[in-house]
Amino acid sequence: MERGTTLFLKVTIILMGLPVLALCIFVVPEIAAYALELYPNFSALKYLLMIDLYASAIPFYIALYQSFKLLTYIDKNHAFSELSVEALKKIKYCAFTIAGLYVLGMPLFYLFGERDDAPGVIVIGMVMIFASMVIAVFAAVLQKLLKNAIDIKSENDLTI
Repeated sequence: MERGTTLFLKVTIILMGLPVLALCIFVVPEIAAYALELYPNFSALKYLLMIDLYASAIPFYIALYQSFKLLTYIDKNHAFSELSVEALKKIKYCAFTIAGLYVLGMPLFYLFGERDDAPGVIVIGMVMIFASMVIAVFAAVLQKLLKNAIDIKSENDLTI
């Protein structure tokens, strides 16, 4: 793969992290404050919401870092290595973790949707779950294919 292509992908990965960082800094506290306005009797709801959203940002950034490392391996012609398989495995686990956190947070999305009469909030939560699951399955398939390619390559190296 050409260096320009991986450079473009690395820049894209960095640009993907910036809006999430901005959301974590500016939007999540506002959403939590709004949750407290909607349900003043449930003050713990604010903290549950913040914990769920911030906790899902952690595996997101870990997955971005692993993607960046994977592109670095491709640049160094180490794409077919155990390091790449490990990076894909970590991306898979991060995606499953994000999906699990949003599954645990679905009742919060439901409370918002019910109180505000906005079913779109529930749909947003479901989209986050399904998008994370798609990424996890895709990473798992790539991990399996890469592992098989590495096994075939090592078998061919031993034959020759």
